Amino acid sequence: MPFNDISGDLIRGNIDTIILRILYQRDSYGYEIIKTIKENSNGRYELKEPTLYSCLKRLKKQKMVESYWGNESQGGRRKYYRITDRGLETYKNNYESWKIARDIIDKLIEIR
Repeated sequence: MPFNDISGDLIRGNIDTIILRILYQRDSYGYEIIKTIKENSNGRYELKEPTLYSCLKRLKKQKMVESYWGNESQGGRRKYYRITDRGLETYKNNYESWKIARDIIDKLIEIR
């Protein structure tokens, strides 16, 4: 694996949190979420469509996101997703847990 490659395994466990963070910024539809992830990772990580929609389905079932149909003024009708209060609370908790885990992992694997 080249030095600059990001392991999908390192990211996969945080996909729900990544999606919630994007929806915290603004309501969004599927393709736009995928595009935002690719752009925010400078093209180094691309979320696949089946993964996105299975995550959104799970988040919706857990009442962390809700969906609605947008208007057709910009082409085809799109299903938008928005974060709920429960989703925002989960995002904040996951983010705090991630910072703690990142700190521990840094201490465990950093060469000194």
